[in-house]
Amino acid sequence: MHGIGIESLTGLGAYFRSLVHSSVQDDFVTTARHQSFIASHLLAGMLALLVFPIYLVVSGKPTLLGAIAFLWFLSPIGIAIFLSRTGKLAAAHLISAANLAGLITFSCWLTGGILSFLVPWMVVVPLEAALARDLRIVAWATLAASLGLIALLMLGAAGLVPLANDLPVSPLALAFFGVSTALGYATGLTLSVQSVHRASENAVRIGEDRYRLLAENTSDLITRHDERGRVVFASLAAQSMFGELPARLYGDGLFERVHIADRPAYLTALSRAYASNSPMQVEFRARQGGLSPSARYIWVEMRCRPVNMATFGAETLRAGVVAVSRDISERKAQEEALVRARDDAESANHAKTQFLANMSHELRTPLNAVIGFAEIIQREMFGALGDARYRDYAQHIHESGQHLLQVVNDILDMSKIEAGKYMIVREPFAVKKLIDVCCEVTRQEAEKKEIRLSVDAMPGLPELAADKRAVKQMLLNLISNAIKFTGQGGWVRISVRIHGDSIALIVADNGIGIAEADLAKLGNPFVQADNSYDRQHDGAGLGLSVVKGLARLHGGDLSLASQLGEGTVATISLPLGGQVEVLRKASAA
Repeated sequence: MHGIGIESLTGLGAYFRSLVHSSVQDDFVTTARHQSFIASHLLAGMLALLVFPIYLVVSGKPTLLGAIAFLWFLSPIGIAIFLSRTGKLAAAHLISAANLAGLITFSCWLTGGILSFLVPWMVVVPLEAALARDLRIVAWATLAASLGLIALLMLGAAGLVPLANDLPVSPLALAFFGVSTALGYATGLTLSVQSVHRASENAVRIGEDRYRLLAENTSDLITRHDERGRVVFASLAAQSMFGELPARLYGDGLFERVHIADRPAYLTALSRAYASNSPMQVEFRARQGGLSPSARYIWVEMRCRPVNMATFGAETLRAGVVAVSRDISERKAQEEALVRARDDAESANHAKTQFLANMSHELRTPLNAVIGFAEIIQREMFGALGDARYRDYAQHIHESGQHLLQVVNDILDMSKIEAGKYMIVREPFAVKKLIDVCCEVTRQEAEKKEIRLSVDAMPGLPELAADKRAVKQMLLNLISNAIKFTGQGGWVRISVRIHGDSIALIVADNGIGIAEADLAKLGNPFVQADNSYDRQHDGAGLGLSVVKGLARLHGGDLSLASQLGEGTVATISLPLGGQVEVLRKASAA
């Protein structure tokens, strides 16, 4: 029987819990308050239904006013339904307080006015409102009960209280009934308050246990600070991070372990988080190992955010700041290693550029001598009777020297561009004439391979304000490349187009072309489309990088379009300038 009773109570509690509005079911404490309110009002209405037959037996057929009073006693059921449907607990308490005060006032008026045995029930009105945990609702309920008593006094003084029906019960018994029933209802309210209070305590304890479990088992240090930045709680991670008990960090313990140079940033982050009610982040060095000689500093990253304690009206009181700190010494070491590696790479690159520049100067002087003496041998040593075989040897010496000198010049130009020391002088000149000069220089090389060299320049071209020597070098590089990689009987075409404020110098050919995978790499120093040891064409892969660097020094660029086996189109885009100036720019390559 005892088990059946417990099961019945459990089932009844589950039923009342199912009536709670869905908007508050995620909050354990609020659910308990809604459940208590709904249960008490439904039970009060049910009690009225149970008492009504007894009332009929005792007093007989009720009067019209008695019937109204009885129906009024059923109103708590409607208020419980209102809360279940809307979830508005404060509104339900206000309606309930006004309804209960009015019901008791009406019942007292029917049973003798201010001298009625039901007057003690007026005390129940503010007691029930106390369940709302809102002083405004309690004040409203007290006012409603006071107005009911004043109304009874005024009606009694005016002689407007109806004569009470003679009941077969003594006045003393009625008074006892009124006081005892009011006391019983108040006791029920007290038990409801205790139930809600226990639910709140359980929720707080469960929450504290949950968060303490998280705080004590996470590898990050969790601290709570008051408005002055002092530590009022520290998790067990203090032992692994600082090698000390959490209690040693309380007060100013953590502050004293912060490196003296980082203390302003540490305090600023805490104060800003508290004052501006926004999360903050700071990195600082902290001493690990206390004051022992073996103590060392570690890097700590702290993320802190304010904690709101309670809200009163429009004002929010903050309980302090909660911070999560972690050891980032390893990350800092990696960052420092990356910075050192970057500095070393930059230093090595600078050394490489300086070495190339120095080497180019050292190589160019003897190469000029080799080329010069090769020309002298061809002209003076052999003549008409010279052996053709020796003449070919001298020719090879001359051509190899010229090629090597071009490589050295390209290296020197590239090193100057990378170092930002390439001087360009802008002056206006006719583009068509410069193209014709470049074609004449390379025509002999093209005729050897029977390549048709043509120029397509639109009439009325404006003058280009640029470094004439640099533009000539760019064109010669592109035209020479086009001839080199175009087969016997092919063609190379040089075109000029105007696009807005820029001029495009286009060198197209129907040569071997470039694979799509190699296009993105071309233009970088020492990179060729064919890097194999048995490639057919010579070159160091510097020509396009020099062209690209010179174009960017002018504020332009070099673009390549090609398909393997169908030829290549190289386009130099340069801005059209209007004045002569000397510029010294850092390389954009």
